[in-house]
Amino acid sequence: MQSLTAHDHCAPQTVIFAVQWEAGLIRFMSRVSHSGFTAILITSKQEKMPLRPMSEPETFEMTQAHFALLSKTGDAHKYSYGHAVVIAGPAGQGGAARLAARGALRIGAGLVSVVCDMTALAEHASQLNAVMVKPYASQAVFRDLVMSLKPKAICIGPNLGLGADARAQVSQVMAMDLPLCIDADAITVLADRSHALPFAANPQSVMTPHEGELRRFIPEAFNQTSCRVTLAQCAADKAGCTVLFKGPDTVIATPQRRPVIVSAKRFMHTGWLATAGSGDVLAGFVTGLLARGFDAPLAASVATELHFSCAQAFGPGLIAEDIPEMLAKVLR
Repeated sequence: MQSLTAHDHCAPQTVIFAVQWEAGLIRFMSRVSHSGFTAILITSKQEKMPLRPMSEPETFEMTQAHFALLSKTGDAHKYSYGHAVVIAGPAGQGGAARLAARGALRIGAGLVSVVCDMTALAEHASQLNAVMVKPYASQAVFRDLVMSLKPKAICIGPNLGLGADARAQVSQVMAMDLPLCIDADAITVLADRSHALPFAANPQSVMTPHEGELRRFIPEAFNQTSCRVTLAQCAADKAGCTVLFKGPDTVIATPQRRPVIVSAKRFMHTGWLATAGSGDVLAGFVTGLLARGFDAPLAASVATELHFSCAQAFGPGLIAEDIPEMLAKVLR
């Protein structure tokens, strides 16, 4: 008998939850308490494999040691803090990539580049200064251009698109064996079973889904559980990397590691993060930290808390463009 203690990230009304695996039959027994009534529920169903034990997640809160890791020393130079590369989508859809790039730059990556199709060059160049713009003339030279930049981390997905070019870029980037932030459309591309694509070749990668994207990536798991921790763990095991499952209680799961919760409940204004582009900035924060050499689970945890802290620092009226600009205040 394997016992699992439920918590408020899984099922608020479930007090005791246990699983018994016997000869291909999985039996669920739970004690449910509601309005003073307690009942024991026993159900059985066939499963292909046993539900694995779920570790009780730990709560992450930033300390002075974390802020010290974010500091920069006077004897270093920009190359000491890594080159973060953001892959942009088609012309006219580059705002998400620019937001991610701004986030990566603000969080301390030494250099940040946006890689885009030549047709989108003017769009990006007219709105970016410290962020470099690197255009490619055709898909045939895309991989060589990205590799020539010697990136320490790559962000792929924000408004990338779902067509053949996007699928090819996801496949090529994931084969580069570099730390990645896999976001938005890249997650949907990976979830499309009609096209064979590799999952994260580099375990120091972070996938950053919201619920809809995660549901597409692991639909079977959603049919079996609503526990956010279990869902994040299933996705991490499938992808072979850290998964940052976005939400008020963000779940960060990594294969063979204890899951982490970064809660927004300590902050008053995180509701204002429900705005277009907010997730793109978060992806940029993650990418910038990966470029700086942060371990993937730590990069995901720190990026999430700083994202919440920026919303708290700005307050009501926050839009995505405000988030990177609040980071300097938060880091002080």
